[in-house]
Amino acid sequence: MPKEKRYTAGRARALGLPTRGTTNPNRLRRVDRHLVSVHQTLLQSAADPLVIDLGYGATPITAVELHQRVRAVRRNARVVGIEIDQARVDAALPAKVEGLDFVRGGFELAGLRPLVIRALNVLRQYDETAASEAWLTMCAGLQPGGVLIEGTCDEIGRRAAWVTLGPSGPVSLTLAAAVEHLDRPSSLAERLPKALIHHNVPGEPVHALLTALDRAWDAAAPVGTFGNRQRWAAMCASVDWPTVGRPRDGELTVPWDSVAPP
Repeated sequence: MPKEKRYTAGRARALGLPTRGTTNPNRLRRVDRHLVSVHQTLLQSAADPLVIDLGYGATPITAVELHQRVRAVRRNARVVGIEIDQARVDAALPAKVEGLDFVRGGFELAGLRPLVIRALNVLRQYDETAASEAWLTMCAGLQPGGVLIEGTCDEIGRRAAWVTLGPSGPVSLTLAAAVEHLDRPSSLAERLPKALIHHNVPGEPVHALLTALDRAWDAAAPVGTFGNRQRWAAMCASVDWPTVGRPRDGELTVPWDSVAPP
């Protein structure tokens, strides 16, 4: 029987821990839509448009979809799926095509220097300090001007939240939902990234944001006659909170410093 490979504590932290591997087709469509829209100029202008799907899970479907969506805006973009579990890497290799590859690695990014890292549903199992250290490790591996998108979503991708970071740290928080299935904006609290989820308590900025969104959602109830998409748009237009960019269908982005823990 092959001897189990062991790592020093520092090496293990750099690599990370295996995730549950849960994945479904189109689970990450909301974050992918955000990526190719908001960061389209970055993707199109970069000399080396390398995108990493970190911790793609038990099947490579999310990496395959990311590859398709990114190459729709940058034809020669490369996507690399990274997993700490060699068995998952081996299982994904048949899905390799031009511009899509799979390698073993973790937060050290297998020695690659990406333009974009997408790390969804990877850090929920970590404590807040370890998640912060993972942020630092991944951001240090970015190309100049690159971005890390880190967050969580539910199993079928109807509710999601993610932080966008640059090489120097967090920039913004995005909340996204299939609004036709949304009861209240605060329902997204269960999908907050690790850096925020334990801070959703009275007196903390992220709790104040969700409370403000609920109030604006309630005030927009009459618009709900025309559907939740119109209600979401009315909520975004009226909420008393700084935003980043133009709110989109089922998506709202706010500056990180407006929700960052004290």
